[in-house]
Amino acid sequence: MSESLAARNSIGGEGTRSLTADAIARLIGGQLLGEGATEVHGVAPLDRATPHDLSFLAGAKYVPALRGSRAGVVIVSQELADVPGTVSSRIVVREPYEAVLAVLPALYPTESEPTGIHPSATLGRGVSLGIGVSVGAYSTVGDHVSLDDGVVVGAHCSIGPGVHIGAKSRLFDAVTLYHGTRLGQRVRLHSGVRLGTDGFGYVFQDGSHRKIPHVGQCIVEDDVEIGANSTVDRGSIDDTVIGAGTKIDNLVHVAHNVRVGRLCLLMAQVGIAGSARIEDGCILAGQVGVAGHITIGAGARIAGQAGVFGDVPAGESWSGYPARPHKEALRAQAALLKLPGMIRQLARLIAERP
Repeated sequence: MSESLAARNSIGGEGTRSLTADAIARLIGGQLLGEGATEVHGVAPLDRATPHDLSFLAGAKYVPALRGSRAGVVIVSQELADVPGTVSSRIVVREPYEAVLAVLPALYPTESEPTGIHPSATLGRGVSLGIGVSVGAYSTVGDHVSLDDGVVVGAHCSIGPGVHIGAKSRLFDAVTLYHGTRLGQRVRLHSGVRLGTDGFGYVFQDGSHRKIPHVGQCIVEDDVEIGANSTVDRGSIDDTVIGAGTKIDNLVHVAHNVRVGRLCLLMAQVGIAGSARIEDGCILAGQVGVAGHITIGAGARIAGQAGVFGDVPAGESWSGYPARPHKEALRAQAALLKLPGMIRQLARLIAERP
């Protein structure tokens, strides 16, 4: 990092670099108001920031927190630039969230990725390793696996036979990829992710549940990130596909034959049943449940804890259980809340009858 971005390039108590207010303003193209020499070592919310922290103010809801904040530097939106407060250095930008995103790598530089094969790792026959590949301690790489350039495999990972992992992908510790899994480039899998597991498919025959063999693949396209302890099943006779740029939170389950489109967001504890279709740009908030064999149209938004049992048109916002268009769900909920009072009134009328 150049001196223009990092004042003295010093290392803080948490291993971060130091930046001056002036350097931050130049980095994000903001207007500096106040002291340019103020130095910060980290990022913190307004109410917990110290004089050595950078914070930000993006919405009027948090204006009271600014008035009493001890932050050294605050990034503020243009609309809130003149809000009273004791912070000595302000940097005015159009989009504070985007500005903070640009500053974080400068304050918290990432460690260089390890390279090489740990002595305790096990590699099968016919493994193909690209340039700069790293395989961590006690990881197992099956026969005929292909790891492209810059792939990093953490400790205690298990990679099944024939798996392909695209360039610059990262597997954190304790990730399992069953055979038939294919990852694109720059995929990030957090600890406990399980990809390519058999789907939940059985046929009741001769007095028992007979397992349906799953022979499809689990395909994860470029730039996908999957959070800790999430699972994606392989296809039964089709493939399960996660589209490019999609981000999946922790504790999400995607069943067999599901197709998730590009640039979708699946929040924590979402569950998607078999053969569902989630088209490009959809957002499924926390604990959404999606029934099998239905389609959620491109750009649709499903509110938290909704239960989706039928197709959702593209671009619409649905909520509730069972899920329905959001405004309709709000009206239904409002009517439901009126029922106790209506029942009491009805009971009184019945009691007053001669």
